[in-house]
Amino acid sequence: MTPTATRNSTSNYLGPLLIVGMLFFIFGFVTWVNGVLIAFFKQAFQLSTVGSNLVAFAFFISYTVMAIPSSVLLKRTGFKNGMSLGLIVMAIGTVIFIPAAKAVSYPLFLVGLFLIGIGLTVLQTASNPYVTILGPRESAAQRISFMGVANKLAGIISQLIFGGLLLTSGTVLSASESLDKVVTPYMILTGVLIVLAMLIRFSTLPEVSEEQEEDKTVVVKTATTESVWQHANLVLGVLAIFCYVGVEVISGDTIINYGTALGFTNDRAKYFTAYTLYGMLGGYILGIILIPRFLSQQKSLLYGTSLGVILTIGALISDGFTSVLCIALLGFAIAPIWPAIWPLALNRLGRFTKLGSALLIMGISGGALLPLLHGYLTDTVSPKLAYALILPLLGYILYYALVGSKKTNW
Repeated sequence: MTPTATRNSTSNYLGPLLIVGMLFFIFGFVTWVNGVLIAFFKQAFQLSTVGSNLVAFAFFISYTVMAIPSSVLLKRTGFKNGMSLGLIVMAIGTVIFIPAAKAVSYPLFLVGLFLIGIGLTVLQTASNPYVTILGPRESAAQRISFMGVANKLAGIISQLIFGGLLLTSGTVLSASESLDKVVTPYMILTGVLIVLAMLIRFSTLPEVSEEQEEDKTVVVKTATTESVWQHANLVLGVLAIFCYVGVEVISGDTIINYGTALGFTNDRAKYFTAYTLYGMLGGYILGIILIPRFLSQQKSLLYGTSLGVILTIGALISDGFTSVLCIALLGFAIAPIWPAIWPLALNRLGRFTKLGSALLIMGISGGALLPLLHGYLTDTVSPKLAYALILPLLGYILYYALVGSKKTNW
């Protein structure tokens, strides 16, 4: 391919990727504020660790409920209209926070979080394969890493804004007075989501046809498969995503409560999730530089997961801020995992790419279930030893990096 042809090919998908990058920014902003909300609701409603972790459960369980319907919806509406609809559903979820605050109702907050998650499911089901398909497959992890940078930058911003607003030491407020703090920011967030929905609806974002998916995904001609379940790399990849998102949510969303359990004040602990996100941001930038020129997607998956195991052990055997720092640095270690799993799991799926994407999205339910287990271990064993749960999760991802991702059939 000539340099001119390469530039033309790049320009063809650069615009759409910038639009999707804006969506990944929104993903990060509304997802990573959960870490603040878990700590905030635990204090405002006087909840147990398991009870406060229902924030993550309500948000991420929507991915299991809505992943397959999202795939069906996108086939009917197309990517662009589906993304716009997802943003509207998210706006409905954020606006529910206002009556929930006035009614001092934790269950109503959980309903709002569930609806935000449903909207995000539609957006993620469309956007992740979009990033994988638009451009050469061997650099897919690099493109997803760019999306990760946007996602984590938004997460850091949300931590600074919402952490500063909701988690402050000082005057003791009633539950009603505390919850009033969420009204204004969520009104603003609702307006932003509605504006973005309109912008996406009337944008020039192109559709990706089934034929394009087939061409971009199939690297070597293989025998025709009749079921998506015949693709072992996909099925094993769904479980890898389940484990990965569980680790990501545990390391990011529980670290504030972990810090307060160790004796840190709100004014200091409220920034701990941001430390995890700084680590992820650094990992994504490193991935952009190294993949695929110096490091393959599979090797990055292997090295990142191995470092995660070492850091988890470090958190378990150390104390105080050193232990917190090891948990935060997990963000750096696991950053290559999500970008690497997607292209490895979608490899050779052809006409099953959209359905495969939906199944991978269902794996995000690890962020709903595993933090509950972590919360139970925190309440019944100890806040530190609860992080031992991360070790078998990373162990499975190591298996996927070494063996599972290479299985194209059973």
